[in-house]
Amino acid sequence: MKNNVIEKVVSAILSALPEGKKFYSLHEPSFEGNEWKYVKECLDTGWVSSVGKFVDEFEKKLAEFTGAKIAVAAVNGTSALQICLKLIGVSNGDEVLTSALTFVATSNAISYCGGIPHFVDSDFSTLGICTKKLRGYLKDITEIKNNECINKITGNRIKAIVPMHVFGHPVDMDPLIEIADEFHIVVVEDAAESLGSYYKGRHTGTIGKIAALSFNGNKTITTGGGGAIITNDIELGKLAKHLTTTAKVAHKWEYFHDMCGYNFRLPNICAALGCAQLEQLPAFLDNKRKLAEKYRKAFEGVPEVSFFTEPSYGKSNYWLNTIVLKEDFISLRDELLEKTNSMGIQTRPAWCLNSSLPMYQNCPKMILSTAEILEKSLINIPSSQNLFQKL
Repeated sequence: MKNNVIEKVVSAILSALPEGKKFYSLHEPSFEGNEWKYVKECLDTGWVSSVGKFVDEFEKKLAEFTGAKIAVAAVNGTSALQICLKLIGVSNGDEVLTSALTFVATSNAISYCGGIPHFVDSDFSTLGICTKKLRGYLKDITEIKNNECINKITGNRIKAIVPMHVFGHPVDMDPLIEIADEFHIVVVEDAAESLGSYYKGRHTGTIGKIAALSFNGNKTITTGGGGAIITNDIELGKLAKHLTTTAKVAHKWEYFHDMCGYNFRLPNICAALGCAQLEQLPAFLDNKRKLAEKYRKAFEGVPEVSFFTEPSYGKSNYWLNTIVLKEDFISLRDELLEKTNSMGIQTRPAWCLNSSLPMYQNCPKMILSTAEILEKSLINIPSSQNLFQKL
């Protein structure tokens, strides 16, 4: 029985993938456009570092694609999220609500600001924050004083909430925004994984106050490293640009800095890569959705697992395709991971819950029953856009 399930899962995965490859990576970049041309221009002109035309162009195109009023390129997604939190006022001792089921960068960015991650449970239907549980939890443990949300147990201010759009699937944002308004909490979106994902027609990251994106090498598009801040608050966006570029006041020759800023600038050579990638993004997204559909059909014949699909209210970029083991088969997870990886099919489990990591295990948290099940039952499977393109 056990071996039969494993073989069915492996067969379903392979049926959706092109034949003849010795290794199927989890997610690899595709460079099939103007990447060489734009990067060579940087090398030929010498504009490879922290300023240049491609930085400006990348920010402009990114804002246009997402519908944000302003985009600010940054050295990586974690730094972008750190600046987002700093801009909305997270400071020493403030608690910031976020999913326990997230990449560690979310919690790290909170900590870099002196904040304390406060972990909340997930939703089976979205993999993101469970708003139904969240409202009742906040009613039990908080009180509003001087228009601020105070944790009655710790005495700390709860300043912000960071919904993370897990694997590109949009969180149900309307009820989350309602809860945030009710409890005087600022919404900062961790949209690191969700470039090209939409919530009720709006791009993720444009619904809260401010958001962070990531362009790491394994993301839907890449700048090598890289990230960005997007917001519809133009003044906040301008301040983000100022802070990430060492807070240097513009001048022909003088080096005057009016704030304690950060050298979080995205190099021009990386932005050149990003501009070429953005030109291909619609095709990337189309291929990823087609691959996801092949997986969905393939797993219809495997009742022991389910293929995770986008919520009804949104459109996912399917950054990482995901299968969920049914309750009776969760014990097979590690054997499935061992089997697939030994065959050259790169798979991985979900992250360890941040609440279980040594540096965060004493942070405040609600009962994480759903997140704990998801941690044990999720498996990511090969998701590169070119896995469909080459069929």
